[in-house]
Amino acid sequence: MRITPLVLRDGDDIELARRVRSRSIPSGAAQRARIILLASQGESNSSIAELVGVSRPTVISWRARYDADGLAGLDDDPRSGRPRSLDHREIVSATLMPPPKKYGVTHWSSRLLATHLGIGYGTVARIWREYGVQPWRSETFKFSTDPELVAKVTDIVGLYLDPPENAIVLCVDEKSQIQALDRTAPTLPMQIGMPEKQTHDYVRNGTTTLFAALEIATGKVTGICRPRHRYQEFLVFLKHVARAYPKQELHLVMDNYATHKKAEVRQWLAANPRIHVHFIPTSASWMNLVEVWFGIIERQAIHRGTFRSVRELTTKIRDSSTGGIRGRSLSCGRKPPSRSWRKLTVKQLQTRGTRSGRDSYSPRPGRLSQVMVFHNSSIAHLANHRYWTRVSEHASSSSPKIVS
Repeated sequence: MRITPLVLRDGDDIELARRVRSRSIPSGAAQRARIILLASQGESNSSIAELVGVSRPTVISWRARYDADGLAGLDDDPRSGRPRSLDHREIVSATLMPPPKKYGVTHWSSRLLATHLGIGYGTVARIWREYGVQPWRSETFKFSTDPELVAKVTDIVGLYLDPPENAIVLCVDEKSQIQALDRTAPTLPMQIGMPEKQTHDYVRNGTTTLFAALEIATGKVTGICRPRHRYQEFLVFLKHVARAYPKQELHLVMDNYATHKKAEVRQWLAANPRIHVHFIPTSASWMNLVEVWFGIIERQAIHRGTFRSVRELTTKIRDSSTGGIRGRSLSCGRKPPSRSWRKLTVKQLQTRGTRSGRDSYSPRPGRLSQVMVFHNSSIAHLANHRYWTRVSEHASSSSPKIVS
């Protein structure tokens, strides 16, 4: 039976729906929010009690409390009993201060702070959870000192979001000193209730360097493996990429490694005007999409592998690249078709945070600060097809090329 719906205050429907969906609030709070939402839809008290799994008087009580005090009426009343004897703010403040030198430690533990304050360590742990304080955690950050930081970020992100028409954008880099490691004992395979196990000891059978170019539109990887990491090998790789794309205009995104700026490399680039280089800012390797692919191939093909020679290692890299790692890395498990770019309208460019024009890659005012805090996963997400407007051709893309 339907009755007169409970009238919600302005904006309360959004907050109540958020509480119902949330997994981080107490189940009781979500249950009360659901009761009020059902009441606002005209459900009877008996029907709500059956749907939510509570008694009819409970439904009537929460309806009355919301009707009187709004969302504040859904909060718990103060508990009876002895009031708090500890000031949580003082404990949190003590946590945020470095420990005294007499302890010889860099950060607090719950037991050390409890001993220092003369309280139970369970109390400290509970307060830390309540306020989200985690002294045992530490993260890193890095400031770029590149004087052209803003211009380079604008150029690279604009190149990803609005590449030049009929041009190929390639993210270029090298993964050096990949070790061919052979374990001193056979690997124990995974079993039910037991993960795969490898001996900690290993034999080092040499290293190789993987040079790779990732095409951001398709996820196609073109690369070679070489025993050394010098400008000579990098120049050989650039020529290999030029042969792989013999007629297209190429835009290469790369970092500021000295090998990339060697005089011989600059001379070769000057002799090939169809190839344009875009350098990322210093300390901003996360902007290079090929780093994402390097991370995937390291985790899925190299890290747990056993290689008795460098040849086995390079063969594994080639097989992994042609066998599906490329598809999962940037194409969500699908083999991507060939793509060609379609020129966007001014309105479409503004929607994507760029201004119109082939040679202009400036994001909208106020968006640059958001662009500059992207991390690896955000940049990898840019490779998803919905961030570009593309026209699919029927021919399937060619497989990545890795030669040892």
